[in-house]
Amino acid sequence: MDLGLTEDQELLKSTVSSFVQQEYGKETLVELEKTPAGITSDLLRKTVGLGWFGILIPEDYGGSGRSFTDTAVLFEELGRGPVFGPHFSSGVLGALTVMQAGTEAQKQAILPRVAAGEQMLAVAVTEPNHGWLPEKIQLQATRQNGYYVLNGVKLFVHDAQIASHLICAVRTGASNGSSGISLLMIPKDTPGVAVRTLPGWSSQVDEVRFDNVNVPADALLGDAEGQGWEAFDAAAMQAIPILCAYKVGSCQQVYEMSVEYSRTRVQFGQPIGRFQRVQDHIIGIVNNLDAARWTTYEALWKLDANRAAASSIHLAKAVTSEAYLRVCAGGHEVHAGVGVISEYGLTLHTQRSRTLYHLLGDAKLHRRRMTDALGW
Repeated sequence: MDLGLTEDQELLKSTVSSFVQQEYGKETLVELEKTPAGITSDLLRKTVGLGWFGILIPEDYGGSGRSFTDTAVLFEELGRGPVFGPHFSSGVLGALTVMQAGTEAQKQAILPRVAAGEQMLAVAVTEPNHGWLPEKIQLQATRQNGYYVLNGVKLFVHDAQIASHLICAVRTGASNGSSGISLLMIPKDTPGVAVRTLPGWSSQVDEVRFDNVNVPADALLGDAEGQGWEAFDAAAMQAIPILCAYKVGSCQQVYEMSVEYSRTRVQFGQPIGRFQRVQDHIIGIVNNLDAARWTTYEALWKLDANRAAASSIHLAKAVTSEAYLRVCAGGHEVHAGVGVISEYGLTLHTQRSRTLYHLLGDAKLHRRRMTDALGW
């Protein structure tokens, strides 16, 4: 098992790093974090032109069809920003869900537009009774006169404000398990759909309300009802290591910020990096960063090698979710008061670590699913 990057991946890493440094300065990131979209129209045009939204989409559907590890290299560099925007929601999780759930005709219609940035996807799964298990989904889609009628709420939907379409998990059957769940592709401008940014989170996390929303029957992803959960779960399993790579990039950036600050901040006549307690905090950051990196890239390697990857994916998500929290906490210990100044940039990572902790399942859920995958 070789977890090192290839020459092409190193080139991709360098290219993305240069773009992020040029276009996403600290002041820009602080301002973008406050916006519901997390990206400007100019930056969206540029990132679409670079192929970020189509990196995972096969060439037959208008993308570049690169590997999971290639995609993770891109997202690790985005995490260093941290760069905001719908790159993961639309180009990874949304695109993978369409690839897993859609018919051939639906893939041909949707994926080229996603790769071209003409159609933005947001995946709406969780509800007020929050959870990433199928029994938590209760939003009922009632079939009437060739339409599905929806009334209810989806919570913690990432990038719904900028999305043009919502992939919504609903119940179309009587079962309370996974067999009764379907996925509907709903244009956000459908009458009765309302999106509100949730306060207290990163600005790109939203609530979506459905008030007597009528969705045509052909909005169903796939050719039969009740097959949505299996498709979404398969897509999520492929998307999770890429989300983890984003967190690895953030951890790397916090580490570098902390080391640099420890070298330049002078207290009692010497750099604070000479103090044992500061060194302890940085060692803790390194340990968590390494654990996150290698569990993530092992999962990616298994995906690309078509090996059984479930236990490694769950391990990566559990480790990186907690590592990101701990790295940010360690970073604040090193920086002390300056770390809480929003313009400094550390708080962007701290807030992101809390916001992304629950996306696609928290550490507790993935530890439980890992033991199930291992048969323990």
